[in-house]
Order: sequence, then structure tokens, then C-alpha cells
Amino acid sequence: MPPRTRKNVALLIESSRSYGRSLLRGIAQYSRTKGNWSLLHEEMTLDAGVPHWLAGSKADGVIARVDDHIIDPLRELQIPIVDVRCNRNYPSIPRMETDDRVVSQLVFEHLWDRGFRRFAFCGYRGANYSETRLNCFREMIAAENCPLSVYETVAEPDAALTSIERSGVSDGEPLAKWLTGLQAPTGVFVCNDIRGQQLLNACRKLGISVPDDLGVIGVDDDDAICPLCDPPLSSVRPNAEHIGYRAAETLADLMNGKAPNKDTEYVPPTGVAQRLSTQVIAVEDREVAQACRFIRENVANHIDVRDVAKLTNLSRRQLERRFRLVLNRTPHEEITAAQVARVKQLLIETDLSLEQLAPLAGYDYKERLSAVFKRETGETPGQYRRRTNLPSSH
Repeated sequence: MPPRTRKNVALLIESSRSYGRSLLRGIAQYSRTKGNWSLLHEEMTLDAGVPHWLAGSKADGVIARVDDHIIDPLRELQIPIVDVRCNRNYPSIPRMETDDRVVSQLVFEHLWDRGFRRFAFCGYRGANYSETRLNCFREMIAAENCPLSVYETVAEPDAALTSIERSGVSDGEPLAKWLTGLQAPTGVFVCNDIRGQQLLNACRKLGISVPDDLGVIGVDDDDAICPLCDPPLSSVRPNAEHIGYRAAETLADLMNGKAPNKDTEYVPPTGVAQRLSTQVIAVEDREVAQACRFIRENVANHIDVRDVAKLTNLSRRQLERRFRLVLNRTPHEEITAAQVARVKQLLIETDLSLEQLAPLAGYDYKERLSAVFKRETGETPGQYRRRTNLPSSH
């Protein structure tokens, strides 16, 4: 039998964002294991037009971040299309998208579990994903009869998404006014990590303490943006690799003559990557909140309860009583919890040995670190590192 001809598949997906790169990885995984495709792709941004080479590429199918500015040129090719942007509903084009209701549910539960009972949302008016997440979040807040404050950057009508998101940099004064009007502690849902970085920059300029005054969580778990934020941004992890993989499976079906699915396929996110921007228990007692912030920021400095008491106007006994009343634990237990949280962060984000890691978490010896970590978590640091660094699968 003659060898099967390889399919040419064009990928009009940005490599400038973590979400787009994850989509590409999922598609590549399908191609390697099932499709044996020739993948056609060039580096591009989210709102880029159709590349000049596509018309002459003899592509058999395309997976794209489809929007109004590219839909007509794509349809002229008369080849199967799968949409992984879902900004519009184009008939006969299957759609794969992150389930924003589950995203909003994860955000709400994450903030609620940390004690927040006042909430805020910061997004972009005119960005479909932002408005969908706001509507879902608003329903969840209303069901608990909690207050919600909303701020949305307003862009020009029909502006490209990247322009809408960039406009968030230039609305400093109204954003600052909104932020200073929020009552601490408030849990803030930012529509994506780009918006989160803009908001955290504003908080830093205004002297607003994150996460003690505002706990902030975004969406996309962007591996470039989240660690650059100050403090590092907690974020919902979408399962974009699986979306890319499913998009490839769907395109294979279309190229084999199967009728397209008319409904959008929603893929739930995988969970929340917690970082310092929500690493807090929200409390109304501002003196206890200040003490918790001091503990968290000085976790590597071998502090003890006496150091914490000196920060406040309370005696050690009064401080112990307030901590038990508000947090149901002692200041010493809060110090230990902060040290363990720091160890977890370093185990996930670095390849440091325990000997290198110990002083960064306030321990003189790695043996002491290991003993406390095992007592508090039920597993050794090595077991925790291996468990949290498992590769993703489809």
C-alpha cells in the first residue's frame, strides 16, 4: 500500500501568551501520538491577521483563535476550522473553550475558604471572557448575600482584545479611586493575569497591602506574568493543553468527513495555583492582620512570638488571646504555618536542595525543616516536591 499522505494543519494561535502556548502543546501532543500531521505555525500575537502564507499552504484544516477580522479569509479556504477562542458563534465551526462558570466557582471558593466575605471584580468591559466571568461570579456572590464591588476598564467600541487589555494601563486614576474605596479585607477576582498585574501595580503605588487588605486572584496561571507580580499572583489554571488536544481530535474528525458539533465544548480548569497574593486568612481585626503580614514578610528572619508582640501595642498574653479568638491558633502556630507555606513555594518553584532552602524559610538545619514539614503535612519535602511536579496528562 502507498504511504498515507500527511495532513497539513495550520495553527493560527498566539505564542505570546501562556494560554496560547498551552494550546499549541496540546495540539502537538495529538499530532505526535495520533495525527502524524505537518503543523504549520509562525510566531504571532492574539489579534494577528491571517498570515500571507496560508492561502498557498495547501492546508487540510486549521485550528485558530477565530474572530471577525479573520473569519472571512478562513472560510474562503473551504477547509475544516476549529475555533479555540470562542469570542463569537460562527455556524458550522466547532468551538473549544475554558468553562468560565467553573473558573468563577473556583475563584469564589478559594476566596471564601480564606475568610473573605466582601468581594470585588476587576475586568474589561467589552472583553467577552471578562464579562462572562463577572456574570458568573456575581451570581455566586448574590447567592451568599455578600457585597460585590465592580470595576471595568471601558475601551473603544469594537476595539481588538489586546487594545482593550492595554487600556487598563492608562486608567490609573479611576482604578486608584476604586481601590482606595474598597473596605479591607476584600477578595478581588481579576478577569485574567494581565488585569491582575495592572491591579497589583496600582496597589503597590497606593500602599495597599496584598493579601492582608485585598486578596487578589486571576486566571490563566501565566508562567511569565504571575511570578513577575508583587506579590506573586494566585491564579486559576485552565486546562488549555487538553483544549488543544480536543481541538485536534475534533479537526481530525472533520477532515475525515464527520459533521461538526454545533455546541461549544467547555473544558473545566484544573485548579488554583496559590501564591502570595491570596496566602492569608482574611480577618476584620486589623492588628492581627498586621501581625500576620509581619510574620509572612519576615519568615526567613528567625522571628519568634516576642518579635511579633513588639510590632503591636499588645502584650504577649493579649496577642495570644487575640490570635486564638480570630484565627483559632497561636502566634507560634502562625509562624510555623508561614514557614511551611514558604517551604512549599520553594519546593514547587525552585530546584534548591533542602540545605539551600532551609535558611530561606527560617530554619538553621535541613533536619529541623524536614521534621516540622513532615509533622505539619504528613509527607516529607521530597515527597511533596515529587507529587506537585508530576507532568500533566490528557
